[in-house]
Amino acid sequence: MANKQQPIEMITPPNMLRVKVGGRIGPVDEAAIARAEKALDDMKDVFSEWLEAEVAKLEDAAKRVQTEGVDGEAGEKLFARAHDLRGMGTTYNFPIITRMAASLSKLIETPEKRAIATSKLALAHTNAIRAALRQDIKDENDPVGRALAEEMERQVLELVADFEDQPARAAG
Repeated sequence: MANKQQPIEMITPPNMLRVKVGGRIGPVDEAAIARAEKALDDMKDVFSEWLEAEVAKLEDAAKRVQTEGVDGEAGEKLFARAHDLRGMGTTYNFPIITRMAASLSKLIETPEKRAIATSKLALAHTNAIRAALRQDIKDENDPVGRALAEEMERQVLELVADFEDQPARAAG
């Protein structure tokens, strides 16, 4: 039987990305970057006001957790506020608040975790976030802020590890 090979034809599609993006990027405009940095610097006072407002919302949600517990709607509201702060802290020049809010979020991110989380640990996170803002503790370079964040993270990891081991133990 004769083996007839078809000639191979290479098709190279046109690169439409360059057309859509607009070609090469021009040189960096250092003056524009300097203006943007100055505008951000001028907004630092506004950032602190915005962060203060967000922490106040977190505290309002925490008050509900104190009376209603963390495993219901109050816990959901607290999670929403912690999640917002997790995204804002670093933007507002408080990465320690981002870290603490991330720990709180991990503690209460699902209904199952809220069912086993303690209100006491959730409220400790809220109080630590307020303390960081009040004492102007911005990052891990502050030994008190670092110690607080590490201890809360340790406790959350222990609780979450116990929670995540439960299905494996039940199946085993």
